[in-house]
Amino acid sequence: MQHDKVLILDFGSQYTQLIARRVRELNIYSEIYPFNKIPANLDDYKAVILSGSPMSVRSAEAFHPDLKGIRGVKPMLAVCYGAQYLAHFSGGEVAESNTREYGRASLSLVEDDLFLKHISIGSQVWMSHSDTIKSLPTNGKLLASTHDVKNAAYKIEGETTYAIQFHPEVYHTTDGKQLLENFLLGIANLNPDWTPNAFVGETVAALKTQIGSNKVVLGLSGGVDSSVAAKLLHKAIGKNLYCIFVNNGLLRKNEFTNVLEQYKGMGLNVKGVDASARFLEALAGVSDPEEKRKAIGRVFIEVFDDEAHEIKDVKFLAQGTIYPDIIESVSATGGPSATIKSHHNVGGLPDFMKLEIVEPLKALFKDEVRRVGASMDMDTTLLGRHPFPGPGLAIRILGDITPEKVSILQEVDAVFINGLRAAGLYDKVWQAGAILLPVNSVGVMGDERTYEKCVALRAVESTDGMTADWVNLPYEFLQKTSNEIINKVKGVNRVVYDISSKPPATIEWE
Repeated sequence: MQHDKVLILDFGSQYTQLIARRVRELNIYSEIYPFNKIPANLDDYKAVILSGSPMSVRSAEAFHPDLKGIRGVKPMLAVCYGAQYLAHFSGGEVAESNTREYGRASLSLVEDDLFLKHISIGSQVWMSHSDTIKSLPTNGKLLASTHDVKNAAYKIEGETTYAIQFHPEVYHTTDGKQLLENFLLGIANLNPDWTPNAFVGETVAALKTQIGSNKVVLGLSGGVDSSVAAKLLHKAIGKNLYCIFVNNGLLRKNEFTNVLEQYKGMGLNVKGVDASARFLEALAGVSDPEEKRKAIGRVFIEVFDDEAHEIKDVKFLAQGTIYPDIIESVSATGGPSATIKSHHNVGGLPDFMKLEIVEPLKALFKDEVRRVGASMDMDTTLLGRHPFPGPGLAIRILGDITPEKVSILQEVDAVFINGLRAAGLYDKVWQAGAILLPVNSVGVMGDERTYEKCVALRAVESTDGMTADWVNLPYEFLQKTSNEIINKVKGVNRVVYDISSKPPATIEWE
């Protein structure tokens, strides 16, 4: 089935992924491309959205998209930088704002137009720009204003081109979803039929065609992405899917046994491989976070390759790659994105395996993966699992890794996670975990002086991990958890709680 698609041109905005996700929440499929890598064939796209950008349209380095075949041809919505671009290079004027226009604002003028249907004066919008549109482009018609921004929204008469200075994709624009619905359904007349059930049916059919009667090997991690990928593949090819679940010795307490049983309960053809000793040996004496990741990645490949060779005539390697893994690899300028740290996922295996790649989730965001899993009636505890880094507890143990440290952190983590579940807080947190710090501190237990480890607890709320706020867990819960950790976990005498947000911090400590 052919679905209507929206093309989103990325100018480097931190919010571009949010645009795509908001569009998809309307059951309309969207794709992101850098502004200078526009698809050659635009026939498949029924509408186009231009993103914001950290760049100024007034600078010599301003990004210039080739809008031939788009503007005046297809319905187009220009957001922030896009709105300024249309004004600046089409007969209007953009100038530096007297003050930076950032944060919440309210609409003070709303014209009667289908684009603003069900949106009224006083509606809150989110601004994020340092330039402002002084005058509209040729044939521009004002549609909305705020108290500080006169040209907050406009359209180009004679075209289905609309522009807004604010960001409809962020939560703080209260009617942002309504505005996108007005544009995509009311003006562009797109059909909202891209649903989880449709995705499952079409993906299973495509996998059957792609794979045929061949065998596929998939490395399971216990996480949502690989689990949903396995379920889709199992629906398509059954026992010709061979799953390998590797215990790297850095999983949560009892996780290897529990998750393995869960996979077998799904009817998957899965083999559990306990390679704990091999991983811990490779990590002995390694303290640098990137070196830890490299060592874990190398050993995983070795173990996975050994096991894959035990399966006769395998042709495909399946991976739980999701859409952010793909679009984050290319910036708006077409070059590599800045590396904060190596990706948690293992990624592609080396060429010597000579396997074709199959990635059934590569079109989905994380929240969409969960919805697809739910549509296949997968276990809610598996779908609701917090994200867990590929290197596991290795990057939650600051400094070198030893079996003793792993054991301590597993016990601490179990107290924390089980406590969240018992208190009904687990599903209110996007990700939680404990970090073992390379710090010993003085304590008193009974009449004895102790000099033991300090652990940090971390709980954040987020939608996609790009930004995150720390969760204000109840003091009573933190008090109870701290007492239980110190009383039950030998070697720990101090517990602290991390109240850093991302940015400027990251979710993990390494």
